[in-house]
This record gives sequence, structure tokens and C-alpha cells, in this order.
Amino acid sequence: MNFKKAAQIAHRFADPFRVDKGKRFRLRDYDPEDTRHLTSDDKDRAGEALRLGVETLSELQERLYAQDKWAVLLIFQAMDAAGKDGVIKHVMSGVNPQGCQVCSFKAPTSEELDHDFLWRCSRHLPERGRIGIFNRSYYEETLVVRVRPELLHHQKLPPELIGKNIWDERFQDIRAYERYLSRNGILVRKFFLHVSKKEQKRRFLERLNEPEKNWKFSSADVAERQRWPEYMAAYEETIRNTATPECPWYVVPADNKWFTRIVVAAAVIDALTSLNLEFPHVDESARRRLVQARKQLEKE
Repeated sequence: MNFKKAAQIAHRFADPFRVDKGKRFRLRDYDPEDTRHLTSDDKDRAGEALRLGVETLSELQERLYAQDKWAVLLIFQAMDAAGKDGVIKHVMSGVNPQGCQVCSFKAPTSEELDHDFLWRCSRHLPERGRIGIFNRSYYEETLVVRVRPELLHHQKLPPELIGKNIWDERFQDIRAYERYLSRNGILVRKFFLHVSKKEQKRRFLERLNEPEKNWKFSSADVAERQRWPEYMAAYEETIRNTATPECPWYVVPADNKWFTRIVVAAAVIDALTSLNLEFPHVDESARRRLVQARKQLEKE
């Protein structure tokens, strides 16, 4: 595998969607239907590109695991039906399960509410040599909790700590937390799968019309959809305040699933190749032991 060439291709594909300086970020500058130069006629070619990307990821992950120095944390945030589960399934399909762990965060439990808002995610951070995937994360605290402020009052915080600056304070805490992770060898990459309201409606109707997909639908999804403008404002503000060079966001067009998966795969490859991963080198003394072990086995 020519990792240098793979890295160059991945970087070109992922870079247009990378946000690492949030000050000027505007969500309206990113089109959920964007597929760059590709069209629906290119879907087969895109599928082949994804397959090759998965193979590259598999080899990079093997090196990450063997080197045992870095950990990688991939965070996925999106509106309902944006395709988070599908992206995780397809992009990480070739990765050795021993080196990858997925954690999905739902409504906080009573135990989790008895701790700070970062606690439940900190418990599931990946070990060195592994890729950790968060399906939703501590970012829910500046997204759904901000759109539905009644949830904030269920978090058992002292009332005097819930002031008008609480969201800015949480942005500060998240930036500090991610800086801490990166300084301790955890590479963080964050993905917002940007689906349009029109495409979400189509996918919701598909779930309702196809019995085998009924289980995916919740009436609460429609209620949340009514707050679309508030959610888009919350995402924009969150990305603007937490995108940094060391822990960037990728705003990935999500109306075309085949394109979404290619961009995510490219971004992960770009991240892993930036670590210059290598298999551990065996020193001379270890080589002599290996030669002795071979001779012993050959005598049997």
C-alpha cells in the first residue's frame, strides 16, 4: 500500500470540509447536497474508492495498534436520520474489532447526571493503539441541551452556576478538555453530518413506509424536527467555538450517503497518516532471540 499517495488523495478529498479555525465559520457556506465533482453516475466508482479507503484504514489501524502510542477518537454528531450508524458501519467495516470500540450516548442516566457533563464520555476514551468512536458525545451539552433548556435544569447543577454565560463556559471547558486529550496522545477528529431538512423528511417517510424500517422511527424525531432553525444555530455556534487546528471539525454533506462515507473515510485516513505510524522496530538483541527461536522450532 502506497500510504503517501493514499494520504495525498485523502487530504485533497477531506480538506474542503475541514474547519479548524471557527471564527469565520458559517453553516450556510456548506451545502448538504454537495458531492464536489462527482455525480450519481459516479456511485460505482465511489464505491470502489470507499473499498480501497477501507483497506487503507485497515492497514493503518494495524500499525496504530502495533505501535501502541497514539489513540484516535472520532466523534459523530448529526440530526436524526443523517446516517451516523451507516457511516460508522461502512467506513470502519475493515478495521479489526480488537482495535476499535464504539460507544453510543443516549439520554444521561441518573448516575451520569450525578457527575460533570464530561464524565460519562471520559469513561469510554480509547486506549493507546485503538480507535474510539463516539456516536453522539459531550457535544450534546451545547446542542440538544441548549435547544431544550429544560434539560439543563435536570442536571442538578447549583442554580447560581446556570448563568447567561454557561454556553461560553462549556465551550471553554470543551476546548480545554480536547487540548488535554491531544497533549496526551489522543488524536481527536469531529464530524458533523450535515443533512438537509428536505432529505431528513424523505428518510423519515421511508422509515414509516417500509415496515422493516419502522423500528428506526420515533415520534420524538418529528418533535425535534420542529426546532430545526434552533438546532442549526446551535451547531453553527458549537463548531465556531470548538474548531481548532489540533481538534478540527469536518462538516460533511450528508444528503448523499455514498459521498458522506467517502469524505469520512478520507478524513480518517488523513488523520492516521499524519501520525507517521510504523510497526515497532526489533533491535539486534531481539533479532538474535528470533533467530534462536526459529532454529528451535525447525528442530522439532
